[in-house]
Amino acid sequence: MALDLSERRIAARPPLAGHKPRFQCDSIESLTLRHVVVPMDKPISDAKVLTGRQSPLAALDLLMVEVVSAEGHKGLGFSYTLRAGGAGMYALGCELAPFVIGQDPNDISRIWERLAWQGISLGRGGMSYQAICAFDVALWDMKARRAGLPLAKLFGAHRDSVRIYNSSGQYLQASIDEMKAAAEASIARGIGGIKMKVGQPDGQEDLKRIDAMRAHLPEEIALMIDANQQWDRAYALQFGRVVDGMGLAFIEEPLDAWDFDGHAELARALATPVATGEMLTSPQEHFDLIGKGGCDVSQVDVCRIGGFTPMLKVMTMAEAARIELAPHMVMELHIHAAAAFGSEGWVEHFEWWEPLFDERLEISGGKMHVPDRPGLGFTLSDQARGWTQAEQNFGGAA
Repeated sequence: MALDLSERRIAARPPLAGHKPRFQCDSIESLTLRHVVVPMDKPISDAKVLTGRQSPLAALDLLMVEVVSAEGHKGLGFSYTLRAGGAGMYALGCELAPFVIGQDPNDISRIWERLAWQGISLGRGGMSYQAICAFDVALWDMKARRAGLPLAKLFGAHRDSVRIYNSSGQYLQASIDEMKAAAEASIARGIGGIKMKVGQPDGQEDLKRIDAMRAHLPEEIALMIDANQQWDRAYALQFGRVVDGMGLAFIEEPLDAWDFDGHAELARALATPVATGEMLTSPQEHFDLIGKGGCDVSQVDVCRIGGFTPMLKVMTMAEAARIELAPHMVMELHIHAAAAFGSEGWVEHFEWWEPLFDERLEISGGKMHVPDRPGLGFTLSDQARGWTQAEQNFGGAA
């Protein structure tokens, strides 16, 4: 029997992503993409290097994006990768750039979705999202600059400063004396917490270094430890119980980053907060981690997750779960997100990125202060241009 469709009606579908909206405030006129390689003064090693899983970190690869709109508004964004993938991320960014030209820069979520679907064959996360981040951050920077507001204020800031810690001089190649000297220099600069690397094959050596640093640091200076995913569940629980009474601010990445169940078990068993999430590259992974109770401290990384657009979603879930926020690395971006989070968490200080910009962030009294400049508050330095390995323009002259 033939099916009679003559009287059937279906609802009209919404226009496909990327179609020109009925009302458009502005349009993206040009983009400049750069692959920038920042050399390290001295290669550094954590537990992943000591166990032979990685090579020492010797340089930082960045995809930098500058956006200019038809109305003359500008935005600057960037993303990064460590060790491998810098050239690939830049190449992917150059493939994505034409899909941004002509779009309304106010429609950041629309553009994010469009780029995500262009790279969907690479998966929901990974290099695809890390390349998208540079575009997304540049558009948020432009929107805040156009409003004349620091990005934190555009998000809706809860505070004008955030607690800050760093790991400078606390990597595993450093001696205890070198670690102490580095910590003193950080404290003198205004840093409020010190995070040291652990996860060596000899756990007693880890404990020796922790004891020495806790005894050396002033009581008001927080101490954190980072195992860089090098323990199994049994050892992490054993080690965690040994240090549970030391008042550590948190234990970072005690287990494989994707062992959400293991992190949840550990978080329930220990008094010391468990921090993780920096390696995850999609909102869904963070939703799964938080939903399982896999962290007391979310270390979501704006660059790895695809920009501020998805990060704001993760922050909403973290607030609902009443967990703390301590975003991984990239203080130039994360100061704005952390200032807009419901409870005060931490920002991680790395001086590695500072030469890329003409401006510096203010640090004092154990806190980093939200810049009072519009947008992210940064302009690209001549040094960044000198470290540029490849550059390409799209659209009009940037």
